[in-house]
Amino acid sequence: MEFNAFKMDGLGNDFVIIDQRKKNINLSNDQIIKICDREFIGCDQLIFIKEDADLDAELEFYNSDGSKSDACGNGTRCVAHLLSKENNKKEINLKVASKILKSKIFENNLVETSIGLPRVKWNEIPLSKESDTKNLNIKLIDNENKAFYGGIAINVGNPHVIFFIENIDKFNLEKIGPEIENHELFPEKCNVTLAKKISPTLIKVKVWERGAGLTKACGTAACATAVAANLKNLSNSKTEIEFSTGKLLISIDEKNNIKMMGPVSEIDEIKINI
Repeated sequence: MEFNAFKMDGLGNDFVIIDQRKKNINLSNDQIIKICDREFIGCDQLIFIKEDADLDAELEFYNSDGSKSDACGNGTRCVAHLLSKENNKKEINLKVASKILKSKIFENNLVETSIGLPRVKWNEIPLSKESDTKNLNIKLIDNENKAFYGGIAINVGNPHVIFFIENIDKFNLEKIGPEIENHELFPEKCNVTLAKKISPTLIKVKVWERGAGLTKACGTAACATAVAANLKNLSNSKTEIEFSTGKLLISIDEKNNIKMMGPVSEIDEIKINI
């Protein structure tokens, strides 16, 4: 089977985007995993664009391990940019897991997407038992064999746990990430973020993404980190979240609505033969 697709990224967080609106391209789980494999094409997530009668489109996300994801902030921003080029519109409304996410397109490939309200109750994350979501008391061991306890749980369309740490480079996220992702507290697994406050308007992060592994950037992790920082009174209503590849600006208004702004790449058209 051969078909056209798009390749895009937001700060290196990359996606293969398949438009199902005109041609229904059905892929098996194994085919999705193969497309995401960096030995073949490679991406953090695969995105399907589907027809929606009332909105610009509906999106469906799959992680590189083939599992389905309910949210992907950078992926949503990339598709919004793609559709704005197609429709010549500066505002794009997309359905993502029964939510409507509104995006605004600015110059220089900047896209802002409204993510909505965070969820912070234990059963909304969800957690397997009633817990203090502001401090899960999960144990991390650093490279010097010192223990750290903490973890703030936030759901911004998918479950996240954020650890605020003095030196995020002292922790091996490649080892810690899968352990916490599969922790018994998280029945639907979780994304794992190590965060360091630089100032009230800047937080540096490293992210292990559920179903994808270490990632260069993660939009929902940036949103969850900003919310967690607000809960701990560490940040302002506008916070830059810095990845190794660049920054996302997260804004949280007085009603707790989250907006995420950052750059997206140019659009690459590719052919897939699978």
